Order: sequence, then C-alpha cells, then structure tokens
Amino acid sequence: MALKLYQFAISHYCEKIRWALDFKGLSYQTTTLLPGQHVKTIRRLTGRESSVPVLDHDGHIIQGSAEILDYLDETFPDQPLTPADADSREQALAWEKRLDEEAGPAIRCYSYHHFLQRPKVVVPMLAAGTPFYNRIMLSLAFSRVDELMRKWMKINEKTAGQSREVMEGLLKELAATYSKQPFLAGDTFTRADLTAAALFAPMFQPTEYPVPWPKTSKIPKDIKDWLDQWQPELEVLSRIYKDHRKHR
Repeated sequence: MALKLYQFAISHYCEKIRWALDFKGLSYQTTTLLPGQHVKTIRRLTGRESSVPVLDHDGHIIQGSAEILDYLDETFPDQPLTPADADSREQALAWEKRLDEEAGPAIRCYSYHHFLQRPKVVVPMLAAGTPFYNRIMLSLAFSRVDELMRKWMKINEKTAGQSREVMEGLLKELAATYSKQPFLAGDTFTRADLTAAALFAPMFQPTEYPVPWPKTSKIPKDIKDWLDQWQPELEVLSRIYKDHRKHR
C-alpha cells in the first residue's frame, strides 16, 4: 500500500487531508508542488483541472479534499470522520460543503490580497517545502505571479472585503454552535470539525502547519487588526485543532 499526497504546503485544503491521514494513523508521502508549476503534474495525474490536493493510492487517483475524505473513510474505516448516524452524517457533510465552498475561498482571497502586497513575506510561504531555488525564481518573477494569482482567484479590493464579511459571518456561527455543543455534528469529532479548523488554521497559525509563518511585525496591518478583533472566535477553532490534530 502506497499513499502519496500531491499538495501545496500552504494550502488549507491540503491541510484537511494531511490531518485526516494523520488522524487515521496512515503512512503517506507528500509531494509538495510550487503553485503555477503544479499544473502539468496535476493534469497528467487527473486529466482534469489542476487543483490540489490529489491523493494517489497505488495508482488510484482521487482529487479534491471532500472526495479524498470519502475515499479514506471507505478504504480505511478505522478512526472514521464521517458519522454512521444518518442525521449526524447529513449535518457533517452539509457543514463541510458550506465551509469548503464559502470559508476556504474567502480566507484565501482575503489573505492573499494583503500578503501579495508583501513579496518578501509571501514568497517563503508559497515556496515552502520545495527546493530553495524556487524562492529565488518566485522573487524574480513576482510581478507576474501576483498578476496571475489575482486573476485566477479573482482577488481585488472589493472581493477581499466581501471575503472578510463571509469569514466573519461563518466565525460567528461556528462560535455560537460550539458554545452550545462540543462538535458541529453529533457527539464526536467529525470531518465537519476538521474542515472548520483546517480551513481557518492560516488565521490562527498553528506551529505544526508546514509553512514559515511571518513574524507579527511582518503581518499586514489590515490582517493584524482583524486577527485581534476576531481572536475569541478563532480561539475556539484553535482549540479544536490542538485537541484533535494528530501528527506523524
């Protein structure tokens, strides 16, 4: 049995799968790709769009974080992340779908809008886990990288503001839900909790995450102010991460 995860180190969707694999105690290899240069590799594997994460299990290719979680629970049923109870399962999957479609893109858009304005800070995060020369290459070509990322992910002042509002609405709802119950779906930790904490992890910056987080002084002021304001809500998710994130 060989499990190989194709990823960006910085991707919070990839963190979902790293966490799931570790939670289940599975042995796996990671192949960390450089954003932009990943396209050829991922299309060769999938024959489809170039998004990560992609899991290769002995030649069987699964793309997308939700699809990979489905596959892992079906193939490796120990330490399940999908509830057996029908109502809890429906609730967990609904939370995951909403977070994947709303929180993930919003966090990415808001964060990159501000960090792309600081090339020296963002380049090491984008190139994390890849050969050192990628940092040099990204730095030299950064104006083009900035242009392509903003176009690809529709990042601008307006969309960043809209993304911030989406993040705040979800954080309020998540904090309110966790104030009434320990988990989002049923009475155990599920893929819903994992998704919420993994996708928001770049905002509370756990030390276990495989990227070099910037020093506080290097964080853009807009993000720093936002983090200060929303610290109580983020702490709820940080606690989920600390309590349930098992590492190899």
